[in-house]
Amino acid sequence: MIAHGKEIKVFTGNANPAFAQGVCDALGIKLGQCEVKAFSDGEISVTINETVRGCDAFVVQSTCVPVNDNLMELLIMVDALKRSSAGRITAVIPYYGYARQDRKAKARDPISAKLVANLLVAAGADRVLTMDLHAPQIQGFFDIPVDHLVGNPAFVKYYLKKFDDHREEMVVVSPDVGSVSRARAFAQKMGMSLAIVDKRRQKANSSEVMNVIGDVRDRECILFDDMVDTAGSLCNAAKALKEIGGAKKVYACASHGVLSGPALERIESSELEELMLLNTIPMPERYTGKKIRQLDVSPMFAEAISRIYKEVSISSLF
Repeated sequence: MIAHGKEIKVFTGNANPAFAQGVCDALGIKLGQCEVKAFSDGEISVTINETVRGCDAFVVQSTCVPVNDNLMELLIMVDALKRSSAGRITAVIPYYGYARQDRKAKARDPISAKLVANLLVAAGADRVLTMDLHAPQIQGFFDIPVDHLVGNPAFVKYYLKKFDDHREEMVVVSPDVGSVSRARAFAQKMGMSLAIVDKRRQKANSSEVMNVIGDVRDRECILFDDMVDTAGSLCNAAKALKEIGGAKKVYACASHGVLSGPALERIESSELEELMLLNTIPMPERYTGKKIRQLDVSPMFAEAISRIYKEVSISSLF
């Protein structure tokens, strides 16, 4: 694929190579040749095994577990491409780690999401392509262009097909007050009503469900969020919808499946019928359950990359 005289090349680190391969398959190109490994002391080693001079280079790398290793791989790959005279470098980050540290919640807190943005710019990235940032204002942390994709079109397509015969009777539920705007946009596209789970968080990675706002009695619900980490909030919300709200069935979807700690076990033993995630983060290899599934959004990223490369608008993908 060649436009405006420059060749497009896509590279990947070790975070999610299957996703990067899916992007290349959709673009009809080969994945760029590079070696990303670690020395015996843990330092990251990057070798680009093909010429990139003047090309439009895209580095596909989610900053998921192990977060710091994957972040360093991304930074060093960008630096390697910059020093190899790549024409333009786009950091494609399906899942942007450190996004939850976007403000000072208490005195002397860092704003790590801003620090990561500074590191990417300092490494030499010319633009960023990402999806469903935990806080959309993180786009403003960058002094370079940021294209922010949203995952809900993939969920809308899936659920319209799955529940087309009775979706008017279903309810989209926001698992907390902070996710209401995101859940409302999804509910409007689905033609469903909206409910909210009101909760009080006691400490990090734990929550206590307080109340269900909205009518969910004898109805099927879809919990909608941007990410699932330890799954405590999600599973508590599903339990509250059934025990307090009287919901008939509870489904859930989220863009990013961080799935840390006891998340897998919690989800399998929860009230959830199904948890649908996007493949921005690879599924843990140890998972053998049946409740968690993934939708492939690599074609959406491939379309965005193609439009960035051709220098045409990608706003319709938003």
